[in-house]
Amino acid sequence: MSKVEKDELSGVDTTGHDWDGIKELDNPMPRWWLWTFYATIIWSIGYWVVYPAWPLVSDYTKGVFGYSSRAELHEELASVEEGRASITTELVNADLADVKNNPQLYQFALSGGRSNYAVNCSQCHGSGAQGAPGFPNLNDDDWLWGGSVDAIYQTIKYGIRSDHDETRTGEMPAFLRDEILEKDQVSDVAEYVLSLSQEGRDPEAVTRGAEVYANECASCHGENARGNPEFGAPNLTDAIWFYGGDKQTIVNTIANGRANVMPAWDDRLDESVIRQISLYVHSLGGGK
Repeated sequence: MSKVEKDELSGVDTTGHDWDGIKELDNPMPRWWLWTFYATIIWSIGYWVVYPAWPLVSDYTKGVFGYSSRAELHEELASVEEGRASITTELVNADLADVKNNPQLYQFALSGGRSNYAVNCSQCHGSGAQGAPGFPNLNDDDWLWGGSVDAIYQTIKYGIRSDHDETRTGEMPAFLRDEILEKDQVSDVAEYVLSLSQEGRDPEAVTRGAEVYANECASCHGENARGNPEFGAPNLTDAIWFYGGDKQTIVNTIANGRANVMPAWDDRLDESVIRQISLYVHSLGGGK
């Protein structure tokens, strides 16, 4: 229990607290500190009156100045948009393939595209556009649906397997789940696919798999297995893998299919932003 007593040296009462023989004096606050504290109270009352401060059910108190930092931000953004309206209009009306020939316009597009990519695309494709399993690497110039700037623009604007009317579609069938192939056939064709970019695969399985591939897979991936951008069918000869290049992952892809979705940005971003991102992404891997 705390025991208040008078300190012999200072003559000041203690608070009754004791830490290993060290006692706390109950000295009053300095006058300057108290007056500063009172001043902050007065200041806060004035702030409540002058500036927006109190939240209400569906709004907030406006204050006699009617100031709003949000409104100030909107004004600044509007001013920025007004200042670059002419170059934005020029970008929207330009042929994407020709923008590179206009250094000022191209630099504007790349700068804006870099910022907008970070806000809208990096969550899936990575901050460095390096991708992840199921999300394409945008740096390697290996394109599922075509690498021209117009093809990239179409992918971003309308998406892949999205809910947009103009989206592109193309699915990897589930050959085992839908009973198109037997389990051994799936393993064999996976072995054949791996043999296209790896040495030392099982030669007998590769031979059997090549026959299965010709009958079931060549229509999309091509007889030479180099893919087809019309269907979003990847090149199987370059050792660049969308979901992973180990045999089990490839077996899973063949057995159960793949149908990832790229969202359509047509109704989320304005035309200028979509074009900026398209040109920026095209610049990362060199494009086609």
